[in-house]
Amino acid sequence: MTRTVRIPVDRALLATDIQLPPAGPAAGPYPAVVIRTPYGRRAHRGEARAWAARGFAAVVQDVRGRYGSGGRWRPYAHEPTDGAATLRWVRARPWSDGRIVAAGSSYAAYCALVTVVGDPGGPDGCAARPPDAVVAAVPALGTAETARDPSGVERLLGRAGWWAAHGDRPDSDPDALDRRLGHDPGLLTHLPVTDLPARLGRALPSWPGVWDAPRADAVVRRAPAARTPLLAIGGTHDPFAADTLALWRTWGGPARLVLGPWGHRLTRDPGPGARPEHRVDLGALTCAWARAVCDGPPPLPGRDGAVAVAGTPYWYPAAVAVDTPTRRFPLTGGPLDGALLTGGTFHADPAAPVRSDELRADPDRADRALFVTAPLTRDTDLVGSAAAELRARADTPAADWFVRIVAVDPHGRAEPVAVGSARTARPPGTWSTVTVPLGPLARRIPAGTRLRTEITGHHFPAHARNPHTGQDPVTATRLLPSRRALRAERTAEGHPVSPPRAAHADPDRPHERPGFP
Repeated sequence: MTRTVRIPVDRALLATDIQLPPAGPAAGPYPAVVIRTPYGRRAHRGEARAWAARGFAAVVQDVRGRYGSGGRWRPYAHEPTDGAATLRWVRARPWSDGRIVAAGSSYAAYCALVTVVGDPGGPDGCAARPPDAVVAAVPALGTAETARDPSGVERLLGRAGWWAAHGDRPDSDPDALDRRLGHDPGLLTHLPVTDLPARLGRALPSWPGVWDAPRADAVVRRAPAARTPLLAIGGTHDPFAADTLALWRTWGGPARLVLGPWGHRLTRDPGPGARPEHRVDLGALTCAWARAVCDGPPPLPGRDGAVAVAGTPYWYPAAVAVDTPTRRFPLTGGPLDGALLTGGTFHADPAAPVRSDELRADPDRADRALFVTAPLTRDTDLVGSAAAELRARADTPAADWFVRIVAVDPHGRAEPVAVGSARTARPPGTWSTVTVPLGPLARRIPAGTRLRTEITGHHFPAHARNPHTGQDPVTATRLLPSRRALRAERTAEGHPVSPPRAAHADPDRPHERPGFP
């Protein structure tokens, strides 16, 4: 049975569901798993039952100002102190043996992480007693971190959708933005971006603050001091994949990684090349890991884990997959045998931007540079972090640069491989070298596939349009076209290329499966 209590924390009552193992309190005390969520605690009752069935007391709480909890909803503002107070309350219960696993996905992953690395100078010393283990899936690490790429380019569609669904309200309306786009397909083209609430037809007083928030990187910055065991789960198609890897790489305690060919909803959101071998039961894996950590012995220090390679049945050891050395491939005249089809010069016009939701590439359009390789002569595994290096100039003082890599099979079907952004501020006409990170890759490119690289000035509506005037893209109301030029012979990509596994190799070797601690 689920029992609901309201925990008093700093003049607010936080609605909290508690589900004990079937044997009940008499058979306790138990280790606890704590999930703090803005998405409604009742949606986690199935998950809570699964934890309880495995011997944990499951504690699921609505964060301040959401669903059943009182107080004002201010994303990311109260989670360190509210989380610390909740952990203290749980440890004081007679059914708790004092051991706690903090767990969560997306925003809830942030809630779990700050109970470990939250501000130690907070009013109640929130870092004084961290949980015994933390599970962070596709972590959304802060307002500014989720609103912008590491380059500073604004993530428009994702943030507009999230704030329309969850911002400045006690509950959620997941389809709010889609409904408005149905009535007004040009909704996101209206300027300034800060006027979105008027277009949505409801008040969103926190919307301007999304773009004003400074990028603190607080969780990653404090991660080296953590000693709590970490299980980080992510997807190579998740917008926060780079944050998941940064968290795992910098964590000071034992850290384990599971990275699959998934989007933000993980196994419910498989990407291109996902195979049956990648349909991991993440719930069972997480519970088994938490049980092993709680019951001891302590996990070995250092980093370990598994990364799935899309298009194959294989899982690579995480250290091998993430740290594969990058090789530099010129986009013309190099080992990839690429050719510049068009775009030694091109126009980046924010009034007619290259769209993020279209994979068609017309060589007759003058809005991008387009490189295409000859068909690959053998299967090629790209496993690790990639980047593009451009020798480029713009005739405007401000410019964004997007690089999108697309795999085109012999039948002409296109699938996205990677996308990245960079922002430059240079005197007009200045040649410079622009490095564009492309994020983590883990996929096999089959023989016969062509790799198409598109270099553009916009990637809309996924990202806001740079107006090229030097104004902030969020508050700008005037747009200017920008003429771009590339030196093709000095434009390259850095890819981590691993030797392909043989087709007959055993995909079930224990060191290749995400079954640890």
